[in-house]
Amino acid sequence: MKEETIVLHAGHRRDETTTSVAVPIYQTTSYQFNNTDHASKLFSLQELGNIYTRIMNPTCAVLEERMTKLEGGAAALAVSSGQAASAFSIQNICHSGDNFVSSTDLYGGTWNLFSNTLKEMGIECRFVDPAKPEQFENAIDEKTRCIYAETLPNPKLNVFPINEVSKIGKKHKVPIILDNTAAPYICKPISHGANIVVYSTTKYIGGHGVSIGGLIIDGGNFDWEAAGTRFPMLNSPDPSYHGAVWSEAAKPLGPIAYILRARVILLRDYGSSMSPFNAFTFIQGLETLPLRMQRHCENAKKIADYLSNHKKIDKVIYPSMMTGMMLERAKKYMSHGTGALVGFELKDGESSGKKFIDNLNLFYHVANIGDARSLAIHPSSTTHSQLSNEDKLSAGVTPGYVRLSVGIEHIDDLIEDLDQALDKA
Repeated sequence: MKEETIVLHAGHRRDETTTSVAVPIYQTTSYQFNNTDHASKLFSLQELGNIYTRIMNPTCAVLEERMTKLEGGAAALAVSSGQAASAFSIQNICHSGDNFVSSTDLYGGTWNLFSNTLKEMGIECRFVDPAKPEQFENAIDEKTRCIYAETLPNPKLNVFPINEVSKIGKKHKVPIILDNTAAPYICKPISHGANIVVYSTTKYIGGHGVSIGGLIIDGGNFDWEAAGTRFPMLNSPDPSYHGAVWSEAAKPLGPIAYILRARVILLRDYGSSMSPFNAFTFIQGLETLPLRMQRHCENAKKIADYLSNHKKIDKVIYPSMMTGMMLERAKKYMSHGTGALVGFELKDGESSGKKFIDNLNLFYHVANIGDARSLAIHPSSTTHSQLSNEDKLSAGVTPGYVRLSVGIEHIDDLIEDLDQALDKA
């Protein structure tokens, strides 16, 4: 099936009990076992099935299957937030004493998670500028467990060199984890060499801004067993699950060792589960994702063109307006448009940026992206405020930088609001 069909049909045709066409909300904590033998097989992973909603749920399972099909992966895991997805994606293969290499072009919350919280757990993050992909190879050693990046970094908007870095990963038997939150439908990371895809479903997958959630999708294209001792958490007996070796235990189920461990260990122990109701709302949003992304991208391009000709704007940041290698990457990895995020720098700096934000009427001033409605924020004083000035600049955040998340409203209304706010900035 094509993407437009997958988002409507994958994983559910009708409920077998009621024949409901809409995916039911299975708002339950637990599930009746057929007998003690059935229960034993579920707990020993001889058979997959529902045990407890902290680990799996039928409503969440439909969302997981649809996103797996959409991304061309092998399996997926729904979790409570995008931050939980980012944390789990690393913690699933890294423990104290290990390291991973990350792009510097990150959302502020992810940067803080990597540079501080994971550091406190003994996991080292080595930041690398993706403008020079070869630097990823220089940062890898025998304790490196993965490479992490954002496809369309928020807010820098320099498209990540997926294929170039994936070749480095393959050479050193290190998987590539890509946060594709800002580019669903318009980029397929797995097809370009990524191994794991992470989402904050809070953003474009839902599109409605009413629920928080996250997803991890296992591409099924990384041979964990062949990588041997580099991945002891997947290739050595796990004492927290009767000595299971996940690369072995997953074989009857498919190439899903990574996502299986994340589900039955991390989700079981941390409990960062997506609620069935939230999964239901994300399924509603997913059904119109292709249509919305096309309109998002169309509006964003028009706004970028408008801003580039405004006298108060010093610089516009948008993938299709970049030059050289950055433009080539945007063309190579993005289809159906180049995203809905637009950044710009006002000539008068931070004070002008704040005035602009405060005078918007139609754009919402919120700490989110990906709503169907248009949003705006001043990252330096909000989403990236915990970073040092040096780290802010590494992430693409200057004092006068403003980020727009362009919605699907009529373009004339959006430009009119921007125009009046810029006049007062």
